[in-house]
Amino acid sequence: MVQRIRRWVLEERRLEFPLVGVTLAALLGGLLSRFLAPSLAGVFWAIAYFAGGFYGVIDGAVALRNRRLDVNLLMLLSALGAAFIDHAEEGATLLFLFSLSNALQTMALERTRQAIRELLDLRPAMARRLREGREEQIPVEEIRVGDRLLVRPGERIPADGQVVAGFSAIDESMLTGESIPVPKGPGDPVFEGTLNGYGALEIEVTCPASDTMLTRIIRLVEEAQAQRARTQQAIDRFEQRYAWAVLGGAALTLLLSGLFGEPFDRSFYRAMTLLVVASPCALVISTPAAFLSAIAAGARRGLLFKGGMALEALARVRVVAMDKTGTLTENRVAVQAIHALDGTGPDQVLGLAAAVEARSEHPIARAILEEARARGLSLPEIREVEARPGLGVIGRRNGDRIWVGSPRLFQQEGIALPPEVHAHLKAAEQAGRTALLVYDGRWRGVIEVADRVRPEAVEAVRALRRLGVEVAMLTGDHPAVARAVAGTVGIARFEAGLLPEEKLERIRALAREIGPVAMVGDGVNDAPALAAASVGIAMGRMGSDVAIESADVVLLQDDLRRVAEAIALARAAMRTVWQNLAFASGVIALLVLLTFGVGLPLPLAVVGHEGSTLVVVLNGLRLLRWKGMPATDSASPAEGSFPQVPSGGSAIRLPGQPADRSHPGR
Repeated sequence: MVQRIRRWVLEERRLEFPLVGVTLAALLGGLLSRFLAPSLAGVFWAIAYFAGGFYGVIDGAVALRNRRLDVNLLMLLSALGAAFIDHAEEGATLLFLFSLSNALQTMALERTRQAIRELLDLRPAMARRLREGREEQIPVEEIRVGDRLLVRPGERIPADGQVVAGFSAIDESMLTGESIPVPKGPGDPVFEGTLNGYGALEIEVTCPASDTMLTRIIRLVEEAQAQRARTQQAIDRFEQRYAWAVLGGAALTLLLSGLFGEPFDRSFYRAMTLLVVASPCALVISTPAAFLSAIAAGARRGLLFKGGMALEALARVRVVAMDKTGTLTENRVAVQAIHALDGTGPDQVLGLAAAVEARSEHPIARAILEEARARGLSLPEIREVEARPGLGVIGRRNGDRIWVGSPRLFQQEGIALPPEVHAHLKAAEQAGRTALLVYDGRWRGVIEVADRVRPEAVEAVRALRRLGVEVAMLTGDHPAVARAVAGTVGIARFEAGLLPEEKLERIRALAREIGPVAMVGDGVNDAPALAAASVGIAMGRMGSDVAIESADVVLLQDDLRRVAEAIALARAAMRTVWQNLAFASGVIALLVLLTFGVGLPLPLAVVGHEGSTLVVVLNGLRLLRWKGMPATDSASPAEGSFPQVPSGGSAIRLPGQPADRSHPGR
């Protein structure tokens, strides 16, 4: 009970606004009692000082225990000094406005933590577990890896898992910022806290509650809001020296005024006013007001910044280096073109290849089968399938053999390639694609497959260039593939065939040549480069755990356009910080000049001081309404596929981003 009250009063500061009300009531009572009952004025001033200085005394005591001098002590000294020279009403006014300002700051900065509360609210309290054909309601804390859960339409997913039965569309907007529901079916991942759409789903839990995506996001945001940026650290160090300087300045003002014959009360009053106007409240709050708001705004849009340092570094970035596989591309092989030969139709070429590859789990085989299913092709029955690892597959139909594979398969079989096939192979190599040959005694065709370029990659590169940021691609893939991808997305600077340690060295070289570097990656091999870059940015949904842990910024939605958005938000945060610092410094300078020039009254000094602090806080809170970069045209060559190489014959062009056909009937 005592601990709960202590947390309620001291940590959660639930008494701040009630005490402000008590201070105001006591202040008004004291002012009225001077005319109606002078003997009671002292009681009202004592109440005002106690209520108005309650949290200031606590914070000041903590600072003194840590051998620090802070703003609270300066304010308390000024209020006590006012009472000492019989200006208790002005000291009470000071404490009322100071406590009101602090309460408003607490309320305002509490809004920056709303993102965490919204994420916590996503967690359902109960789940439906399926056991031996029966459904039982259990608290989510009892869910274990391997449990089968039933999620009905309109319910939130209670744990990270994989769909084992059913089809639906999941609203993942609170986690990723993506407003369009994501189609889900057997084999697809689902995440705790996301909202199920129209269909019932049966899911298998794949992750303990302590390591779900939602839990990790909350942990990252909490750590980010607790971390101090370099600018904030510098201001905190400056605050200590500055506070001592203000205290020394007040003492010097009192001493020099006395030496020049000024009455003690007037000199002391001016010194107390100086303590107020020169106090660095607005300076100290300038950075956290902006950075906490930016971190919260980013979290709502699927951008996780691991603290103010990440924001600060990202705002200075001049070049973005990107990995290829899984970053610029989807890390998903797809059929890009079919070149039919010898009078064969494209669907017949695809059908033969799919029939032979039907039992294979190779990514290229899956891509061919997926395209055949998308076209609704009926496949001929193939018997006696013989796999040649690394080369291809040979099947038999009606006694006739069918070869589907790379050129090396035919070299091994002693089958010569005609000039027309050689021409298609050369074109595929130049386009950075893998060619699959189909032969059954006659050359039926050439199928080109490649990793699909993300449809938003071109727009992402353009958005970065509009921000004045250069883009480079670093990949361990073959130079021909790298050249094709770079040409598709519009990246002029790229390097291929790099090992992880070589990527790291290229990052350092870019930093020396151009300036601060942000590295975008998703794999384990990207972790060293992510850690070495000025800012590491990880693709959160498809990224490896190592990459996410090594990064400073995590994109919860695998959308490259969010990189430019993150940089724009970081720059907006830094602009706000510098605006706040300039404004706060200007107000302090003006109030100090007025104190010595025209003898600024203490109440007006308090209004100017606390008013500037609130302006700084509100300016920082504007970032909570940040809506992202303006939308741009997303036209892109090849619609996400590699550049199409012109060819003769009956070659057909396939769209690089076909509609998702993985869920029949959707």
